[in-house]
Amino acid sequence: QYSVYLTKCLHLIRNQIHVYTITQRDKFCAVLGLKAYYFPMIEDIFDSYGLPTELKYMAVIESALNANAVSRMGATGLWQFMYRTGRSYGLTINSIVDERRDPVKSTHAAAKYIRDLYNIYNDWILVIAAYNCGPGNVNKAIRRSGNKKDYWDIFYRLPRETRGYIPQFVAATYAVNYFPEHNIMPLPINFPVATDTIMINKD
Repeated sequence: QYSVYLTKCLHLIRNQIHVYTITQRDKFCAVLGLKAYYFPMIEDIFDSYGLPTELKYMAVIESALNANAVSRMGATGLWQFMYRTGRSYGLTINSIVDERRDPVKSTHAAAKYIRDLYNIYNDWILVIAAYNCGPGNVNKAIRRSGNKKDYWDIFYRLPRETRGYIPQFVAATYAVNYFPEHNIMPLPINFPVATDTIMINKD
């Protein structure tokens, strides 16, 4: 049974690597340029919460490192927070401000959410899956699988999109680290890497 799942997973990984390195090569060049800006910040924040810094690759899948990304479901920002989840993790979201678009604040919120998910599952693969489809769907898959808490045991009980999320994570990790092997060059970013903060008191 595991060999069937593994074969399917490897097929999904190969397909996603092909997307990054061939079919969406230009978009991926932009991601590689942006990682020089966002990855050090994400690593510092995740490290401060005791999280594996490798989880930064989730942001590649979620938003292609676009802090202004908005999904068709309304998930917004680098970490694609829905309104309710963003608010529950302390992000201000109103008609004037949407801190889901703030890379630093949203990364702190993502770190807290990921830490909470790990406290539930004590398994990083299940954490990644739950980040994608929500803990409710993962819990349902666990119940329907006889309370098994192994990703492969609940694989076909998870939403279809989430079954592809772990392979996407592996593919993103590979592509970001081995892009020179595919003759890909990062696209230079068009905004300053060095930034500062100013305080404002009116619109």
